[in-house]
Amino acid sequence: MSVRLPRTFPLPTVTVPDAVERQFRLLECTARHFEGPELFTADAGVVPGPGRPRTTAKVEAVLADFFGAEAAALVQGAGTGALRAALGAALEAGDPLLIHRAPVYRTTAHTLRGLGLRAVEADFNDPREPARALASGDFRWAYVQHTRQRLADSYDPGAVLAACRAAGVRTVVDDNYAALRVPECGVELGADICCFSLFKLHGPEGVGAVVGAADLVARVHRDNYSGGGQVQGHQALDALRALTHVPVMWAVQSQVAAEVAGRLTAGEVPGVAEAALANAQDRCVLVRLARPLARALPAAAARHGAAPYPVGANSRYEIAPLVYRLSGSALADAPHLADWAVRINPMRAGADLVLDILRRSLTDLRGGGEDHDAGRCPPARATGAAAGTPRPARAVPPAPGPED
Repeated sequence: MSVRLPRTFPLPTVTVPDAVERQFRLLECTARHFEGPELFTADAGVVPGPGRPRTTAKVEAVLADFFGAEAAALVQGAGTGALRAALGAALEAGDPLLIHRAPVYRTTAHTLRGLGLRAVEADFNDPREPARALASGDFRWAYVQHTRQRLADSYDPGAVLAACRAAGVRTVVDDNYAALRVPECGVELGADICCFSLFKLHGPEGVGAVVGAADLVARVHRDNYSGGGQVQGHQALDALRALTHVPVMWAVQSQVAAEVAGRLTAGEVPGVAEAALANAQDRCVLVRLARPLARALPAAAARHGAAPYPVGANSRYEIAPLVYRLSGSALADAPHLADWAVRINPMRAGADLVLDILRRSLTDLRGGGEDHDAGRCPPARATGAAAGTPRPARAVPPAPGPED
């Protein structure tokens, strides 16, 4: 069987200049809701009035302001907890929920089953299918995952949301891996509610956000009245502080990922047959190898400094490049890639380090052992005018792919 990566349709990303503007705008929103000393103090508990810490309520107001939404709620349980809270506030057990026909992210599948929701599938890649489903009048709610569930997904989330809105169907968007990386998150595209993990945005462990329509956010707050379930003030401030640097950090990371994909496609690393940018789950580089070494590559890369597994997929813990297997939902859709393909996320690293780790790891797995430069940092890239100079061709061409 011929093995190739499917054609991918990466989502648009925020440029570095636009990310700087977003950072400044976030601070403008912060200044509208906080007096200076309040940024150094935090409260806790079920405070009379808001029913949650006042600091948490202020951070929620900042998020609503920043995303142009009516309201926001911080919840425990990160992105999964945010989705569970939103879907639980919107639907009752047995209600039909329109979703994309694709392997559902595992924790989302648990949420749908636990809430007793009746998921009905339509292929969002074919606009005719959701149009027929929406015209049936059977649905009050639809669920849209912003990033890709299948590697070949091509649907425009904004177009899906617009079709739902025209049909009078309300929407919940899973913005995990997308919020602050793409130009507009779900609620900015017209969704009633969007949900995402603040842990994936360098915030504290376990904090998620539900942003959108005031009636749904009010139900989330009503359902989360217990003091033990609150996001405490110090957690909320920690999340806000982290958000101030995330837009620029992610814009740089997206830029590096594009460079990695381009240089791999140009043949810089022997043993790489194919590379492509994708949103699978996080924005990453899909790499198809010339030999079926994908299962062994993550451990080999870890010996050269790569992260051996994700923590939160862009959490504060993750600084080294991640070389890892494809996601569970991607492999459920394309199991034949398990031996041939990996995903690479540069995290905070530059393209030189990513390619150096990949080159050394594949050399090890091919039986070449450590090269004589093992342990040394990769050479610095040229800057300024020299940066545009074509790189010299490698002496060893990439090995042919399995289909050649």
